[in-house]
Amino acid sequence: MWIIAEYEAASLFSLKLSSATTSGGKSLLIPTPYAIKMALLDVACRIWGVNIAQQRWPIIRDFKIAIRPSPTALVSNVFQRVLRARRGDSEENEDAGFFQRTIGYREYVSLHGSMSIALGWQADVIHEWAIDLMLNINYLGKRGGFIQLQTIPEVTQQIPNSFITLTESQSSFSINGTLQVLDDCEKSLTFAKANIYSDEKIKSDKDRVLRHIVVPYKLKRASKSFTWYETVETGR
Repeated sequence: MWIIAEYEAASLFSLKLSSATTSGGKSLLIPTPYAIKMALLDVACRIWGVNIAQQRWPIIRDFKIAIRPSPTALVSNVFQRVLRARRGDSEENEDAGFFQRTIGYREYVSLHGSMSIALGWQADVIHEWAIDLMLNINYLGKRGGFIQLQTIPEVTQQIPNSFITLTESQSSFSINGTLQVLDDCEKSLTFAKANIYSDEKIKSDKDRVLRHIVVPYKLKRASKSFTWYETVETGR
């Protein structure tokens, strides 16, 4: 069973690889399964409360995720002035203080056209509450990457061939696609570890798994200030 919802980006999207540093790192072109499931968990906590969200977290964690990307992704390459925590004594520096000025590399993705996200599971039972979660997602990736729901989520037995599944190995992909490293939740990722207010920490090598997925984006044009991708035909 699958639940499919269609969204459109209302602002710029940005989501760095989990292993990227604070100073730099290229943005992914699509949200990862981990980011989507964290967005679902955030919605669950807001509309149901923490107790119910905790009860349903194992189902959310184990959802299969598939996506049909936006037709066009235009990446802006930006160097920004940022502040980061200072290390060591700063009394002799002209800009003494708790923070030091530096430069960081950032990428922001302008997604043109609608993007569809599908949640799947093995059982025949319909998780109707998952529809409520899909209805209330309002951002993905870095906070501020707002999205707007375009269609009412629908339940279906199969997803169209235009979708790519992100939570399992690919059986086929476009040779002209773009490789992305996407993170996902392992079954060992408990609610306490996912809860940012808990003392339990997520172990990247055990609680989060990385998958190499070829997404159907082909490089069309690039310069020092932008990179332009367009979708290509693909089949699951």
